[in-house]
Formats: sequence, C-alpha cells, structure tokens
Amino acid sequence: MQTQEKLPEIRKTVILNAPIEKVWKAVSTSEGIAAWWMPNSFEAILGRDFILHTGQYGDSPCKVTELDPTNRVGIDWGKDWHLSFELKKLEDGKTEFTLIHSGWDAEKVTEFGQPHSVIRGFMDGGWEKIVKEKLPAYIEA
Repeated sequence: MQTQEKLPEIRKTVILNAPIEKVWKAVSTSEGIAAWWMPNSFEAILGRDFILHTGQYGDSPCKVTELDPTNRVGIDWGKDWHLSFELKKLEDGKTEFTLIHSGWDAEKVTEFGQPHSVIRGFMDGGWEKIVKEKLPAYIEA
C-alpha cells in the first residue's frame, strides 16, 4: 500500500487597514481579484466554474466551492489545489486576511508535469509577495 506524502498547505496572513466590506469586494469580484492577483472570469456564485488567466501557463479551470459572504471564499483550482480566502473583522476598522493554498502532494505533478514539491516552493514565495505587498497596495490605495 502506497502512502501519499502530503506537503504542508501554504498559509499567508496579513492585517489590512480597511473595513471587511472593502476587503470582501477585493476577494469576491472578478475586478477585485484581477487587481491584486490575476485576470479571471470569477463570479461569486457557489458551484460556478470560472477561469484564471495564468499568463504563460494558459487558462486554469476553477470552481467556486465555498461562499460565506464577508467571511470566506473557497475555490478548487486546477486538478488538485484548493484555495481559501478567509476574512476576519478586527477592531479599528481593520481586517485580517488569510490565504490558504492546499492540495499539495509529493507524489503528484501539476497539469504542466512539474512536481508539486517544486511548484509549492515557487508558489509559497509568490503568495508571500501577492498577499503581503500587492493586496495591501490595492486595498489601501
């Protein structure tokens, strides 16, 4: 019996100097997501299929799998990954945003034939910049 080696999920948290409603709009609308992450055809409808336009990697099929307005959006991305955006209202009109990118498995490869173990490292660094720099720059502009 083969045991699958799960790789740890990627978690990135940032405190945003903006009310939860503003952050929600940035993570639950096509325009918002495009402004800090990538172009897409996202619609905040549970079960809705959409596309992430991932530049050199082409179009990635996705599906909205969780929708809890102003608290959480979850999407299945490609064949293996799950992405969650979690929001928590804080005092002083601030919002805590956490990104969770799961579905990593040392035995699997991406649609492009790259091992999860390699791509996870790239994604971890990419999310660091996106969540801690690009999202705050967009939200707090």
